Amino acid sequence: MHTQESSLLDRPQVVLGDANVLYARVLRDYLLHAASAGAISIIWSDGILDEAIDHLKENVVGFDEESGTLLKRLMNEAYPLAQIDPTPEDFSCLDGIVLPDEKDRHVLAAALAAEADILCTVNIKDFPKEATLPFGIITLKPDELFSSLIDKCPDKMLIAHERTIKRLRGATDSSTLEALSKAGVPATAKAMKELLKL
Repeated sequence: MHTQESSLLDRPQVVLGDANVLYARVLRDYLLHAASAGAISIIWSDGILDEAIDHLKENVVGFDEESGTLLKRLMNEAYPLAQIDPTPEDFSCLDGIVLPDEKDRHVLAAALAAEADILCTVNIKDFPKEATLPFGIITLKPDELFSSLIDKCPDKMLIAHERTIKRLRGATDSSTLEALSKAGVPATAKAMKELLKL
Protein backbone atom coordinates (compact mmCIF):
# COMPACT_ATOMS: atom_id res chain seq x y z
CA MET A 1 0.00 0.00 0.00
CA HIS A 2 1.26 3.46 -0.85
CA THR A 3 2.27 5.87 1.87
CA GLN A 4 1.74 9.60 2.10
CA GLU A 5 5.48 10.12 1.78
CA SER A 6 5.35 8.99 -1.88
CA SER A 7 6.63 11.74 -4.17
CA LEU A 8 5.11 12.97 -7.39
CA LEU A 9 8.66 13.01 -8.70
CA ASP A 10 9.10 9.26 -8.14
CA ARG A 11 5.99 8.16 -10.04
CA PRO A 12 2.55 9.49 -10.88
CA GLN A 13 0.50 9.37 -7.72
CA VAL A 14 -2.71 7.36 -7.83
CA VAL A 15 -5.67 9.72 -7.51
CA LEU A 16 -9.23 8.59 -6.90
CA GLY A 17 -11.67 11.16 -8.25
CA ASP A 18 -14.86 11.58 -6.21
CA ALA A 19 -18.19 12.14 -7.98
CA ASN A 20 -18.25 15.84 -7.11
CA VAL A 21 -14.96 16.33 -8.97
CA LEU A 22 -16.00 14.28 -11.99
CA TYR A 23 -19.30 16.19 -12.14
CA ALA A 24 -17.99 19.60 -13.24
CA ARG A 25 -16.77 19.41 -16.82
CA VAL A 26 -13.69 21.61 -16.44
CA LEU A 27 -12.58 19.76 -13.28
CA ARG A 28 -13.22 16.40 -14.93
CA ASP A 29 -11.28 17.43 -18.04
CA TYR A 30 -8.36 18.79 -16.01
CA LEU A 31 -8.23 15.59 -13.97
CA LEU A 32 -8.41 13.32 -17.00
CA HIS A 33 -5.90 15.27 -19.05
CA ALA A 34 -3.52 15.48 -16.09
CA ALA A 35 -3.63 11.69 -16.18
CA SER A 36 -3.12 11.44 -19.95
CA ALA A 37 -0.15 13.83 -19.64
CA GLY A 38 1.40 11.55 -17.00
CA ALA A 39 1.04 13.89 -14.02
CA ILE A 40 -1.16 11.40 -12.12
CA SER A 41 -2.78 8.02 -12.45
CA ILE A 42 -6.55 8.44 -12.33
CA ILE A 43 -8.96 5.98 -10.72
CA TRP A 44 -12.72 5.80 -10.24
CA SER A 45 -15.34 3.14 -9.54
CA ASP A 46 -18.57 2.31 -11.33
CA GLY A 47 -20.48 3.59 -8.31
CA ILE A 48 -18.62 6.92 -8.37
CA LEU A 49 -19.33 7.37 -12.09
CA ASP A 50 -22.99 6.55 -11.55
CA GLU A 51 -23.20 9.12 -8.77
CA ALA A 52 -21.61 11.82 -10.95
CA ILE A 53 -23.93 10.96 -13.83
CA ASP A 54 -27.01 11.04 -11.60
CA HIS A 55 -26.08 14.59 -10.52
CA LEU A 56 -25.54 15.61 -14.14
CA LYS A 57 -28.96 14.26 -15.13
CA GLU A 58 -30.56 16.13 -12.24
CA ASN A 59 -28.83 19.47 -12.82
CA VAL A 60 -27.76 19.84 -16.46
CA VAL A 61 -30.41 20.60 -19.04
CA GLY A 62 -30.35 18.07 -21.86
CA PHE A 63 -28.12 15.59 -20.05
CA ASP A 64 -30.13 12.36 -20.07
CA GLU A 65 -29.65 8.62 -19.60
CA GLU A 66 -28.15 8.28 -23.06
CA SER A 67 -25.69 11.10 -22.34
CA GLY A 68 -24.66 9.39 -19.12
CA THR A 69 -24.14 6.04 -20.82
CA LEU A 70 -22.02 7.71 -23.50
CA LEU A 71 -19.91 9.64 -20.98
CA LYS A 72 -19.22 6.50 -18.96
CA ARG A 73 -18.29 4.53 -22.07
CA LEU A 74 -15.97 7.23 -23.39
CA MET A 75 -14.22 7.64 -20.05
CA ASN A 76 -13.68 3.92 -19.61
CA GLU A 77 -12.51 3.49 -23.20
CA ALA A 78 -10.07 6.41 -22.94
CA TYR A 79 -8.75 5.23 -19.55
CA PRO A 80 -9.18 1.44 -19.58
CA LEU A 81 -7.23 0.95 -16.35
CA ALA A 82 -9.05 3.67 -14.42
CA GLN A 83 -12.10 1.78 -13.19
CA ILE A 84 -11.52 -0.35 -10.14
CA ASP A 85 -14.38 -1.56 -8.00
CA PRO A 86 -14.07 -2.45 -4.32
CA THR A 87 -14.48 -6.03 -3.19
CA PRO A 88 -16.21 -7.24 -0.01
CA GLU A 89 -12.72 -7.55 1.47
CA ASP A 90 -12.08 -3.85 0.84
CA PHE A 91 -15.28 -2.97 2.66
CA SER A 92 -14.39 -5.28 5.53
CA CYS A 93 -11.08 -3.42 5.96
CA LEU A 94 -13.20 -0.37 6.80
CA ASP A 95 -14.97 -2.07 9.69
CA GLY A 96 -14.79 0.31 12.64
CA ILE A 97 -14.11 3.34 10.43
CA VAL A 98 -16.68 6.05 11.09
CA LEU A 99 -17.68 8.44 8.30
CA PRO A 100 -19.95 11.48 8.61
CA ASP A 101 -22.13 10.06 5.82
CA GLU A 102 -22.28 6.29 5.40
CA LYS A 103 -23.16 6.76 1.72
CA ASP A 104 -19.51 7.75 1.18
CA ARG A 105 -18.17 4.39 2.37
CA HIS A 106 -18.06 3.05 -1.19
CA VAL A 107 -15.75 5.94 -2.17
CA LEU A 108 -13.23 5.17 0.56
CA ALA A 109 -13.49 1.45 -0.25
CA ALA A 110 -12.67 2.23 -3.89
CA ALA A 111 -9.67 4.31 -2.81
CA LEU A 112 -8.53 1.37 -0.71
CA ALA A 113 -9.02 -1.08 -3.60
CA ALA A 114 -6.97 1.18 -5.88
CA GLU A 115 -4.22 1.67 -3.30
CA ALA A 116 -4.79 5.36 -3.92
CA ASP A 117 -2.37 7.97 -2.65
CA ILE A 118 -4.92 10.77 -2.91
CA LEU A 119 -8.68 10.97 -2.64
CA CYS A 120 -9.67 14.11 -4.55
CA THR A 121 -13.01 15.49 -3.37
CA VAL A 122 -14.75 18.81 -2.94
CA ASN A 123 -16.09 17.69 0.45
CA ILE A 124 -12.99 17.12 2.60
CA LYS A 125 -15.11 16.98 5.75
CA ASP A 126 -16.78 13.81 4.48
CA PHE A 127 -13.47 11.94 4.75
CA PRO A 128 -11.80 12.85 8.07
CA LYS A 129 -8.11 12.14 8.51
CA GLU A 130 -8.75 9.45 11.09
CA ALA A 131 -10.62 7.52 8.39
CA THR A 132 -8.07 7.93 5.59
CA LEU A 133 -4.58 8.26 7.04
CA PRO A 134 -4.53 4.71 8.50
CA PHE A 135 -4.58 3.53 4.89
CA GLY A 136 -1.98 6.02 3.66
CA ILE A 137 -4.57 8.05 1.79
CA ILE A 138 -4.44 11.85 1.72
CA THR A 139 -7.64 13.75 1.00
CA LEU A 140 -7.23 16.86 -1.15
CA LYS A 141 -9.61 19.36 -2.68
CA PRO A 142 -9.20 19.72 -6.45
CA ASP A 143 -7.70 23.20 -6.03
CA GLU A 144 -5.02 21.78 -3.73
CA LEU A 145 -4.30 18.87 -6.08
CA PHE A 146 -4.08 20.89 -9.29
CA SER A 147 -2.04 23.69 -7.68
CA SER A 148 0.42 21.12 -6.37
CA LEU A 149 0.70 19.48 -9.79
CA ILE A 150 1.27 22.81 -11.53
CA ASP A 151 4.08 23.47 -9.06
CA LYS A 152 5.69 20.04 -9.32
CA CYS A 153 5.17 19.14 -12.98
CA PRO A 154 4.33 22.35 -14.87
CA ASP A 155 5.12 20.97 -18.32
CA LYS A 156 2.65 18.13 -17.90
CA MET A 157 -0.03 20.43 -16.55
CA LEU A 158 0.47 22.77 -19.51
CA ILE A 159 -0.28 19.80 -21.73
CA ALA A 160 -3.37 19.02 -19.63
CA HIS A 161 -4.51 22.64 -19.95
CA GLU A 162 -4.00 22.67 -23.73
CA ARG A 163 -5.91 19.41 -24.15
CA THR A 164 -8.76 20.75 -22.01
CA ILE A 165 -9.07 23.73 -24.35
CA LYS A 166 -8.92 21.63 -27.52
CA ARG A 167 -11.69 19.36 -26.25
CA LEU A 168 -14.23 22.17 -25.95
CA ARG A 169 -15.17 24.07 -29.08
CA GLY A 170 -14.56 27.80 -28.79
CA ALA A 171 -12.60 27.53 -25.54
CA THR A 172 -9.62 29.81 -24.97
CA ASP A 173 -7.01 30.20 -22.24
CA SER A 174 -9.05 33.01 -20.71
CA SER A 175 -12.41 31.23 -20.86
CA THR A 176 -10.91 28.07 -19.38
CA LEU A 177 -9.24 29.97 -16.54
CA GLU A 178 -12.55 31.69 -15.84
CA ALA A 179 -14.33 28.32 -15.85
CA LEU A 180 -11.77 26.98 -13.37
CA SER A 181 -12.38 29.90 -11.02
CA LYS A 182 -16.14 29.43 -11.24
CA ALA A 183 -15.71 25.70 -10.58
CA GLY A 184 -14.07 26.44 -7.24
CA VAL A 185 -10.36 26.18 -8.07
CA PRO A 186 -9.20 29.84 -8.08
CA ALA A 187 -5.65 29.03 -6.94
CA THR A 188 -5.33 26.64 -9.88
CA ALA A 189 -6.55 29.32 -12.29
CA LYS A 190 -4.08 31.83 -10.85
CA ALA A 191 -1.14 29.40 -10.99
CA MET A 192 -1.97 28.39 -14.55
CA LYS A 193 -2.33 32.03 -15.61
CA GLU A 194 1.15 32.70 -14.24
CA LEU A 195 2.48 29.61 -15.98
CA LEU A 196 0.98 30.77 -19.29
CA LYS A 197 2.41 34.26 -18.67
CA LEU A 198 -0.95 35.88 -19.35
